[in-house]
Amino acid sequence: MSDNFPPPPPEQPQPEHQVPAGAVPAAQPSPWAAPAAPPRKQRTGLIATLAVGGALVVAGGVVVLVHSLMSSVQDSIALPPARSDAPFSEPYEDEPYEEPYGEEETVEPAPQATVTEPDVEEDVTITACTRDPQIGWQSAKVKVVNGSSTTASYNIGVEFLGKDGAKVADGITGVVDLAPGKSVVEEVHGLGEVPPGTTCRLVDLLRVPTGD
Repeated sequence: MSDNFPPPPPEQPQPEHQVPAGAVPAAQPSPWAAPAAPPRKQRTGLIATLAVGGALVVAGGVVVLVHSLMSSVQDSIALPPARSDAPFSEPYEDEPYEEPYGEEETVEPAPQATVTEPDVEEDVTITACTRDPQIGWQSAKVKVVNGSSTTASYNIGVEFLGKDGAKVADGITGVVDLAPGKSVVEEVHGLGEVPPGTTCRLVDLLRVPTGD
């Protein structure tokens, strides 16, 4: 060691810790003792879990209550109305109708008898049935007398028949607005040549009233 630095001071003995009189010395932990328990966790998580569970229980109870109320309402609507305890009444019978006093019964007049018009066959007759010798065509003259009570128009058909009764030709004519009691003569011609001995017959007679 250099002479320039002084030697270090000697170590001073440290005073031992004195235990007060009457005090029990602290027990030293045993190296074989079990490790200390970990500190308790905070109860915040438990409280939150209980709160959520309680809310779910309350919500479930509300749903069950609402469902029960709706079922009760549907049952009350579906049930038929209560049967009345009123005694059964006899069916209503209509009272006989009585005419008001002082009113007289209206008597409708009896319908007047309609005038019977003669048949149209009585108005039309054939006055001539001839065959033209030059061309062999048949013709007929018909007389129309209006036997009805009103002015009328007529439709007149004529068939020309051979000796065997078969139709060999025909023709048609008409009369317009023939007054009652008046008469007229019309000529009906058949189309085409017919054999000798052909006869004439009225067909399709029609009379239509045209007067007021």
